[in-house]
Amino acid sequence: MNYKIVRLNTALRTSKTSSVLIIYTGGTLGMAYDDSGALVPFNFGQILEKIPILYTMDIAITVISFPEPIDSSNVTMSHWKDMAYIIYENYDSYDGFVVLHGTDTMAYSASMLSYMLQGLNKPVIFTGAQLPISAMRSDARENLMTSLEIATAKINGEPIVPEVCVFFNHLLLRGNRSKKVQSVHFDAFESENYPPLAESGIVIDYNTQAIRPLESHKKLVTRSSLDNNVLILKLFPGITQNVIDAMLNIKGLKAIVLETYGSGNSPSEAWFMDSLQKAIKKGIIILNVSQCNGGRVIQGRYETSKELLNVGVISGTDMTTEAAVTKLMFLLGQESKHSDVVAKLKVALAGEMSA
Repeated sequence: MNYKIVRLNTALRTSKTSSVLIIYTGGTLGMAYDDSGALVPFNFGQILEKIPILYTMDIAITVISFPEPIDSSNVTMSHWKDMAYIIYENYDSYDGFVVLHGTDTMAYSASMLSYMLQGLNKPVIFTGAQLPISAMRSDARENLMTSLEIATAKINGEPIVPEVCVFFNHLLLRGNRSKKVQSVHFDAFESENYPPLAESGIVIDYNTQAIRPLESHKKLVTRSSLDNNVLILKLFPGITQNVIDAMLNIKGLKAIVLETYGSGNSPSEAWFMDSLQKAIKKGIIILNVSQCNGGRVIQGRYETSKELLNVGVISGTDMTTEAAVTKLMFLLGQESKHSDVVAKLKVALAGEMSA
């Protein structure tokens, strides 16, 4: 990957006690208004002009920028591979990493990197903003500065948060438990099925019991083989057999995230169950997650979900859709055996689901 490197505070680098690598992928945070009033990406080497208080932080900062900052709606598997590669390549040189990313697909990217970066023992903090950094009431300054502080936070020389996270509007969330729920308010992200890892106020309060423990004996390994032959099928009242069959028979399809109602319920019509069973017999994996924000699938709790269990649909328990679809992409790229993919879907790889 050809990326741009900008070092900040280099003259003071030897006197700084901590170091952070910022990976700028794009998004609202890194934009400014041009003369015509349009939002355009600014040169991230000028970040100290936008947030001069960064000079006072006891952190040596390096910025690596994507050659062309992207709108997060355009994120692809290749971008995930680039992010993981940059972290892996620079892992030993920094105390932590901050990924500046557009909010629309941040939860997808944070989920995927939590799987790809195996053996991670340093903070990787995704953050962004609802308003550009040049706006008067921008949330960008607070989100960036607090993310930098969390990325370097240590107790007894060890990182407090050695996992992939999302920080937004005072809350630090596990990356693969986060979900974007707002587009017009600053509290854009929630984690309904898992408690926040930290909350920032006058001080940053860490919920140490919720944070993944440090596994210092492990070395970082990146797993970059991915497979995107998956789809998300959201059920709705009145969905037809033609729609279901058309989607289940897409050429090359390997897996489906089935968004069901409530605690994992679906239509119980014979044609619907028959269509699912035919797909499963062809080797297509179907993973059941709830449409509800904060929902948990309990297949068999109601009669309408018992048949899903009988035909071979896998329960996604309390995974978000973002964590489920990226987990399928990851496992399909990593495992050669269908049975291994199925087995690993049922266990947590990076804290994305409850036991």
